[in-house]
Amino acid sequence: MAVAVRQLVILSDFRLAQQLIDSRHDNRARNVHPHISPPSSTTKVYVGSAFYSCQRRDLMFMLALPFIQSPQQRAQASEASELSVIQSEIRKVLSKSKAAAILRLAFHDAGTFNLSDSSGGMNGSIVYELDRPENAGLSKAIKILDKAKREIDDIQHVSWADLISVAGAEAVSLCGGPAIPIKLGRFDTREPDPQGRLPEETLDASDLKRCFLRKGFSTQELVALSGAHTLGSKGFGNPNVFDNSYFKILIEKPWASSDGMSSMIGLPSDRALVEDDECSKFLYIVSYYLLNLA
Repeated sequence: MAVAVRQLVILSDFRLAQQLIDSRHDNRARNVHPHISPPSSTTKVYVGSAFYSCQRRDLMFMLALPFIQSPQQRAQASEASELSVIQSEIRKVLSKSKAAAILRLAFHDAGTFNLSDSSGGMNGSIVYELDRPENAGLSKAIKILDKAKREIDDIQHVSWADLISVAGAEAVSLCGGPAIPIKLGRFDTREPDPQGRLPEETLDASDLKRCFLRKGFSTQELVALSGAHTLGSKGFGNPNVFDNSYFKILIEKPWASSDGMSSMIGLPSDRALVEDDECSKFLYIVSYYLLNLA
């Protein structure tokens, strides 16, 4: 508060001094001689002092300008502070062994989105949907985040939607994946989203593409999002490392060998991607791109 008051004083002093200069220039323009209605010596000294003070205050104002925040800048700073609190508490309860479950939770909350009516999506509805077969096991992920949520709520309110969003990004980052910027401001719904919106594990490529298209995703984005299966125990490399193992292993088709264990790699919907011409094209592109980034 004291800083804000000082900034306002600097600003008002600058404007006052500028008015004095403008008034002096106006008198010169009207050829008003200073000896006509002569001011007192005190006034002369004050005017001269004001002119010098203006130059000094002008400099002070310019120096203070970077610290005078606009409403938008203050809002951004506030959001950054709130995000930092959320991230800090999530990191206390998150580990690499829990990352896959948290990322799955994030997708299952967001995956109910429907483009045609803009319903569903990342709205915290997952807390009402834990008894659905497709969400089996996610109650453990909720319990992990619930501990963080209680700590955060003691400092500031956080919605389940925001908490799960940030936690999903933190899970990816913790396992070596990219840093994903997250904006806050999501509201929680008070009821479950409609059933049947998440892609089933047994879908073929055509059905997968239709399912993701209803959410606004292209085939390329479908393939990229499927790469999140690199985390967890689905057989795509190190279960705690976010890398391109998913794409590399799919291209190799290890389930086609006579090795019984290889047949356990991935879900039927994963294997369906490499059997589809359009999807397999993007599998090769993404695999090549990520390989050259490594």
